[in-house]
Amino acid sequence: MTMAKPQAWRQYFLKTALGRYTLSMKLIQKLLLVALAGLCLSASAQWQWIDKDGRKVFSDRAPPTDILDKNILKRPGGRTPAVAPPAEVVDAAASAPASASPSAGKPAGLDKELEAKKKQAQDAELTKRKADEERIARAKIENCARAKQAKATFDSGVRVGRTNAAGAQEIMDDATRAQEIMRIQGIMAQDCR
Repeated sequence: MTMAKPQAWRQYFLKTALGRYTLSMKLIQKLLLVALAGLCLSASAQWQWIDKDGRKVFSDRAPPTDILDKNILKRPGGRTPAVAPPAEVVDAAASAPASASPSAGKPAGLDKELEAKKKQAQDAELTKRKADEERIARAKIENCARAKQAKATFDSGVRVGRTNAAGAQEIMDDATRAQEIMRIQGIMAQDCR
């Protein structure tokens, strides 16, 4: 019967020791699972930016291209946006030749894409500027033609009438006529070059 006691003790020891071991292992497993889940959440890509309406936007995707770099608050991996250089530095970099700018740290594909976007923006700005210049030139030509026609009317000596503030028709006297001729000559000097 002495043999029964050691076996009972062994069973008790194994049962309680394994029970404690399993309990502690379960606790460790849960802690590891929580830590792993926290690591996965922190590793997920999180972008944060301010949209054009002034609202904060959180996303796992990069912001649209119309969002300025200064409005990006957070990038994936905890990287913060670079601080924009002062305007003098930007102007100096823009006036420097393209071959002088170092591009060793940048991937070639992104650099080409950026250059293409810059060229496209410059072309669009140039087209807009040309359209504005053409519109202004057409307006000057039209103003010049009207001024020449009005000058011819005043030089012919015909009495010219106009409508006053009350809506009544009145004939111009000589002083008003001289002022109007000077105004027309100023328009012609400015627009008829």
